[in-house]
Amino acid sequence: MAIAAAAASSSSSLFPKYPCLSRNSPRLPQSLRFSSTIRAVTLQPAKSERNQTLELEGDLFSCPICYEPLIRKGPTGLTLGAIYRSGFKCRKCDKTYSSKDNYLDLTVISGLKDYTEVKPASTELFRSPFVSFLYERGWRQNFNRSGFPGPDEEFKMAQEYFKSAQGGLLVDVSCGSGLFSRKFAKSGTYSGVVALDFSENMLRQCYDFIKQDNTILTSNLALVRADVCRLPFASGFVDAVHAGAALHCWPSPSNAVAEISRILRSGGVFVGTTFLRYTSSTSLTGRVLRERILQNYNYLTEEEIEDLCTSCGLTNYTSKVQQSFIMFAAQKP
Repeated sequence: MAIAAAAASSSSSLFPKYPCLSRNSPRLPQSLRFSSTIRAVTLQPAKSERNQTLELEGDLFSCPICYEPLIRKGPTGLTLGAIYRSGFKCRKCDKTYSSKDNYLDLTVISGLKDYTEVKPASTELFRSPFVSFLYERGWRQNFNRSGFPGPDEEFKMAQEYFKSAQGGLLVDVSCGSGLFSRKFAKSGTYSGVVALDFSENMLRQCYDFIKQDNTILTSNLALVRADVCRLPFASGFVDAVHAGAALHCWPSPSNAVAEISRILRSGGVFVGTTFLRYTSSTSLTGRVLRERILQNYNYLTEEEIEDLCTSCGLTNYTSKVQQSFIMFAAQKP
């Protein structure tokens, strides 16, 4: 699929706060001086207008097995309290889903008594109570050694990409302890935010942080346990998907990105960050070393991420790189 070419005229529309964003510009903000070329393309507005007030009643969630809309019984809305007091059922599969520990479990294995499923080590690590507790207490802060600008700057950068999704529904997949989910909810930019993760302990930790902040405790922010490869939303339902430092932990990045593409509306935007396996400036020795060290994770190259997004039907791919950090964005046509 053709990729939109980078052009100077598109830079100002994609990065309105940084009108002089170019590789050689002396006025480029220090926080956005990256080691490799920035390819900027304009993310087009959604082809069909979206009502600024999201319908948070009725068919918000879908069955992760058949993707049919779930029947909801209980209070309406997307707040933690409303979701917790609601029951959901798939009429086609005759399967029920309910909340546990303040998050709604919409995994295929929800409610199973005898069957257990173990994910790869890269996924199971983050289901640990210890890692979940440490994530925002030192773990995430170490990412700056690999070039991550820091949560505040990453949030601002993501918001620039999400301008066309304002007023819509944002899903923060692999949200972890909700570091960015809380920022998106607090911004008031979206009519609803779904913090979604496979880790039960990460979602519990997310709730602990939320209940300490009265400004978002009653906002339209829901906690949902789900598999990124079986997202519980109807096709073309979501306006924006964010995946912060997540892609390298997914058992199958291709299946996950395909699912993200499926649930995005026409004009919807996917923004992600991850660690690169290596960059164009990495020496041959460094590449071999990183290949061995990172073999248990799905660390990709810039070219592989772009190829993955476009092969899953996403267009207008663009990325920004700093050391081993990459933020990329793509749009559903």
